[in-house]
This record gives sequence, structure tokens and C-alpha cells, in this order.
Amino acid sequence: MFYGLNKFIKNLLPKKLFYRALLIVATPIIILQITISIVFFDSLWIKTNKGMTRALINEIKFFMDSYKNDQSNKDLLTKLFSNSHNINLKFMPNKVLPEDDLERWFSPMDRTLRRELKSHFVDYWFDTTSAKEIIDLRIKYSNGYFQFFVPKDRVTNSSARVFALWITLPAILLIIIALIFLKNQTRPIINLAKASAKFGRGEDIDEFRPSGALEIRQAGYEFDRMRKRIIRHLNQRSEMLSGISHDLRTPLTRMKLQLAFIKDEEISKKLSDDVQEMEKMLNEYLQFASAGSSEKSEKFNLSDLIISIIKKYENKNITSDINPNIVMHGRKNLIVRCINNLIENSIKYSNKIYIQLSKTNINNIIIIDDDGPGIDKKEYENVFKPFYKIDKSRGGAKSSVGLGLSIASDIVKSHGGNIILEKSPQKGLRARVFLPF
Repeated sequence: MFYGLNKFIKNLLPKKLFYRALLIVATPIIILQITISIVFFDSLWIKTNKGMTRALINEIKFFMDSYKNDQSNKDLLTKLFSNSHNINLKFMPNKVLPEDDLERWFSPMDRTLRRELKSHFVDYWFDTTSAKEIIDLRIKYSNGYFQFFVPKDRVTNSSARVFALWITLPAILLIIIALIFLKNQTRPIINLAKASAKFGRGEDIDEFRPSGALEIRQAGYEFDRMRKRIIRHLNQRSEMLSGISHDLRTPLTRMKLQLAFIKDEEISKKLSDDVQEMEKMLNEYLQFASAGSSEKSEKFNLSDLIISIIKKYENKNITSDINPNIVMHGRKNLIVRCINNLIENSIKYSNKIYIQLSKTNINNIIIIDDDGPGIDKKEYENVFKPFYKIDKSRGGAKSSVGLGLSIASDIVKSHGGNIILEKSPQKGLRARVFLPF
């Protein structure tokens, strides 16, 4: 029960740090303002209005009692009461009270006025809405009724609006100041998150300058140190691979020359095939390890790019459904290489290939289906490992060194996306690629 309640409360709370901090700052201010307002309206404003309304009704009650007992100077009494109390009144003989109810149940003034009238009179009617500053009050008397036009300031305290203004404006001002300070405090965290995401996609980052509070600066400094260590490691790996490439290509070249002097063609051909396979493996490994190390990110039309790739193959068995004008930000040449690897992998093991490009709220989705023999589900994750080859189905080609899908996966993930394999509707393999905008 408590777990469910806790989860429900967490779902109601904002997810971003800025809004959570704003909630922490604004909630006490709002609660304080509401508490002060309730205390003021309950103990001061409502009680003051109640006293003023009671005094007014008592004055009207005294007038009507005097009017009833005075048989000779009724007009003089009415005139004196009107002048002394600033209330216009007149007697309406042979008239009945209106039947429509204009009382507002949500108005404190109406509720207080009704309560005080009910304690002194049986039949009455009043209207507080028709006139802005006047209350139309009618009380049954004899064969008609008295009509009183009472100023509203006789029953309500006008200082309530001033108090509400003074209590609201400081709260709004404090919240605006809190917004400004919170924005400045959360901006360094947002910048750090953007730099981390950009670096995670393999993009170049200008010199990162930590800012903000001490803890945020410390996190920024640690991120910058980590970034520089990773870049240094990648550079060292590239230099090492360049050395390996130079050292291995030289003996391979010598082996090719020596093979030319072997008279036994069968042995020469077998050794030559092995040398070519070693050379291809070396080339693909170097491409895999150095993927996207120097290319800059750019904005390009992904739809046009895929269409141009498909046209280059000039293969009638490749069909497509490409949504137009889909744009993404990334390293264009690497995306080309990724798609080429996936298409070439399908061409090796299938006859018909279907390529689809669509767009969701957060991703561009590329789907490549084929009608080949497919791959067992338990091998879906393994085929993305470098140099991994399965002995059956799609892995039987000798020309493959097991790096095509590894390179494609590395390129997609370096862009912050993902690639998954599924069973194709064409009974073959489906490669589904998710690429962020």
C-alpha cells in the first residue's frame, strides 16, 4: 500500500531538477501566503464585515420599529434616518417582494447579510450584483415593503483588496527572483549533460569550462579530465594501429612476392587465398578500430542519402519505401558505411531486400528486410561482436571476417542510437536501426 502511494506521489512530482527546486522554493511561500490569507479573512475581514452588517441591520430594525410606533411624523422620521445614515429608502405600498433569488452562495458578503437579516426579519429580499456600489435591500412591512439602497462600504471593508495586493505581489516577486537564481544554477548541469551526450556520440567538443556551484564545477572538472583521458587513449590506439598496419603489410607483401616463385600452382593458390584473407581481415579491423575518429558532424537529408545508396547498387531486387525530407545530425560518411554494410550483408545471403525509412517523435528508423535463411535468435547479440562468425546459416561465407555488423553497430551507437535484429516478415532477417535527430 505504502509502495503504491509512494509511486503515485513520485509520478505527480516533476522530473526535471529545475522544477523540483522551484517546487521546494515556491511551496513554502505559497503555503505561508495561504495561511496568512486564511487567518486574515477569518479573524479580521470576515469578523469586521460581520460587525458592520450587524450594525446596519440593527439600525434598520430600529428605524422600522420607530416607524411602526410613530403615527404622526413618519415622513420626518424617514428623512432623518436617510440623511443621518446615508441610506436612501422609500416605502412601496401594495407591492410584493420579488421571487427570484439573486443571493450568491460563494459570497461572504451575501452569506453574512442573509444571516443577520434572518435573525430579525421574516420576509426580505436583497440584490448585491445589479449595482456596483449599492445593495438593493427590501424588507416586508404591512401591505408593502421598505426599499433600502445601502452603500456596500457599510457592510464590507475595502482594505481587503489592498491587503490581497500587498500579500500577492511580494510572493510573485520572490518566486520570480527564485526562478532567475534557479535558472542560473541549473544551466551548468544542462551544459554538462549536453557536453556528455555530444562526447558520447563521438562529436568534437570545444574546451569545456565548468561553472556553477562548487559541486557542479567538481563534476565538470572530472568529466573534462575523463574526456581528455579517453581522447588520449583513442589517439594512442590509432597510433598503435598505424604501426601494426605498417609492420604487417610489409611481411604480407614479401609473402606475395615469394608466392609468385612457387611452381606448384595448387599450393600457391591456397597460400595466396590465405594471404588475401589475412590482408582483408587486417583492412577491416583497421576500419573498425578507427571508425569516425576524425569526421565532423553535420546536418544532412537522410532520405536522399539512402535513396542514393540504393541507386548505386543497381539491383532490381532491392525495393524501398522512403519517407521524404527526413533530416538528421551526424557523421554522414559513417552513416553511409553503416547502411552499406547492412545492405551488403543482406545481398550475400538473400535474393530480395526491402528498405524502409520512417520517423517518430524521437528517432529516425531504418528497416532492412531480406528473404535469406536468417539467424537463430540466440545469435542476435553475438553477431555484433568483432570477428564473431557462426558456422551455419548466414555465417558460412569464407569472404566474411565477422566485422560488418560490428562496424554498423559501433557507428549507430556512436550516434546515440541502437540497432536490433528481428525475424523478417519475408522469413529472413530484419535489421532495425534507430537514429536520433
